[in-house]
Amino acid sequence: MRPSGNRRPNIVLIMSDDLGYEAIGANGGTSYATPVLDGMAGAGIRFENAHVQPLCTPTRVQLMTGKYNFRNYIGFGLIAPDEVTFGHLFSSAGYKTCIAGKWQLHSYNPPDEMPEARSTGQKIEDAGFDEFCVWHPHHTEEKGSRYKSPIVYENGEFLENMEGKYGEDVFADYIIDFMERNRDDPFFVYFPMALTHRPLEPTPDSPEFDDFVPPSNETLGARTWAKLEDWDDEARYYKDMVEYHDKVIGRVNAKLEQLGIAEDTLVIYVGDNGSPVEVCSIIHSHTEVCGGKGLTVDRGTHVPLICSWPGTIPSGAVTTDLIDASDFLPTILEAAEITPPDDYFIDGRSFLPQLKGETGNPRDWIFFHFEPMSGRVHRYARFIRDHRWKLYDDGRLFDLNADPEEEAAFDPADDDGERSEARSRLAPVFEQMIK
Repeated sequence: MRPSGNRRPNIVLIMSDDLGYEAIGANGGTSYATPVLDGMAGAGIRFENAHVQPLCTPTRVQLMTGKYNFRNYIGFGLIAPDEVTFGHLFSSAGYKTCIAGKWQLHSYNPPDEMPEARSTGQKIEDAGFDEFCVWHPHHTEEKGSRYKSPIVYENGEFLENMEGKYGEDVFADYIIDFMERNRDDPFFVYFPMALTHRPLEPTPDSPEFDDFVPPSNETLGARTWAKLEDWDDEARYYKDMVEYHDKVIGRVNAKLEQLGIAEDTLVIYVGDNGSPVEVCSIIHSHTEVCGGKGLTVDRGTHVPLICSWPGTIPSGAVTTDLIDASDFLPTILEAAEITPPDDYFIDGRSFLPQLKGETGNPRDWIFFHFEPMSGRVHRYARFIRDHRWKLYDDGRLFDLNADPEEEAAFDPADDDGERSEARSRLAPVFEQMIK
């Protein structure tokens, strides 16, 4: 089905920060109220096997370019200054484009850490969007609060009179205004949310909000990580933050309805990695899942993925198809009928057919190259997984059904027929990826 008026569809891509699969009610989560996202799932489609990188920048680079990290990743908190992203592709195709929310892809490290990496990323002005309203556009020591009394950079200027305002509301207000101004033209909105990332703080719906002073504004100009991010926050606020982020998404969705363009708009919601490790949540009323951000086990990579498009996506659909972060770009390009340049390489595959209730071309496996390139996160992992098996490039094989925490790897010498088949099927992918 084509959008009403035979126009190309609007695309709204929403990504929460540090929120795993287990946090959403539609996925069986029972720790938090997420009525908006649950409603989106009921009216659209929910994916049970969407996996991304276990940290934010690796996921964001992959999401924005459709490429695995080994092809174009240059460092944590950075995207290459000459990288062509979906912002450039949609703008070049005649879409009105905007980004509102977290940028953090130009210069992440403070002056005392990895100075060679500072200011080596892409400026928000060069990211291909017509308009922007973002937090953390420049140096880390200048970023300040993303929540209460936020430091917000809008179209080349820092906003004034932010005292007492809430960052996510500022971003949502900007998106709502952008959609209203561009209701008659196809638009692409990228909303990389600040919520629910640390610091874990009161929201406007928390009783403590009025008296709360954000510590991140008190450390503006700090030259060390200890001063910048050694917050004395409280995990109990994670519930307030999850529920407020759901409320904000509801405001965006309500505006699409109010403007009469909901049936012309594909809304995609996804998480950027697992929940914070200090947060434990309940799923299916009895199973505790503690966050796995930064870990390559499933609770670090497994995220919610919910899509709505009234009149196009069948209501209440659920799929177990494997999805990874490289798949979002080809999906939204296909939905918008945009053909990338001939020399633009894409690893991902579109899941637009699945959105329409068709079989499509589902994946047999997902490939991960995880190398944060951070002075604080010294990790490397390459692995491939399917619905059941997970193989690392060092030969470790895990049965994820029986061992989701990957506590007991199978040695090749001990493989039975089933494990041997899985190993022989997945192992060639490593060589395939580096060609």
